[in-house]
Amino acid sequence: MITIIDYGVGNINAFVNVYKRLNVPTKIAKTSADLETAKKIILPGVGHFDHAITELKKSGMRERLDELVMVEKTPVIGICVGMQMMGNSSEEGELEGLKWIDATIRKFDETKIKQVTRLPHMGWNDVHPVVSHPLFKGLEKDALFYFLHSYYFECTNATDILATSEYGGKFVCAAHHENVYGIQFHPEKSHHYGELLLHNFAKL
Repeated sequence: MITIIDYGVGNINAFVNVYKRLNVPTKIAKTSADLETAKKIILPGVGHFDHAITELKKSGMRERLDELVMVEKTPVIGICVGMQMMGNSSEEGELEGLKWIDATIRKFDETKIKQVTRLPHMGWNDVHPVVSHPLFKGLEKDALFYFLHSYYFECTNATDILATSEYGGKFVCAAHHENVYGIQFHPEKSHHYGELLLHNFAKL
């Protein structure tokens, strides 16, 4: 059972539809009580960092999520801003992150980007796993994913880096620490590559 966090920030139905095609049962959590049976968790997110953090707190699920993730070690994967929220802080906002992974969210340096439209980083890009990990099984080579972001995840510890991509230089696009996973790209918009990654998460 995959529990998808619905706090008003993120395309919940896209994940439900992917897992329906994969015959993996899902549940949508809108309250703390909905989290009681969670065995694996997806934390989606789009938009501004502070807004996402604020909405998660308003949902009433923040404390129970902290218990599930940090104490009970329930596997969780953050998507896009959902990943960024897992860090300590972001240059996009003023609020503290969830601090599930030791990282800081940085804005891309536009002076290093050659494209005419520099930000956001939008479209398909190669993803390169830097270690062998079950999350990227079958995606070790030639994997393309869809991105839409202006900020990236800077891990304090190199051992937390799962995969990198390039946009004005190399940046971390997937990270993990113990049971916590984060990916900057959108698997729910990345066709068969994304389906395979989400299927891999379900099997962790």
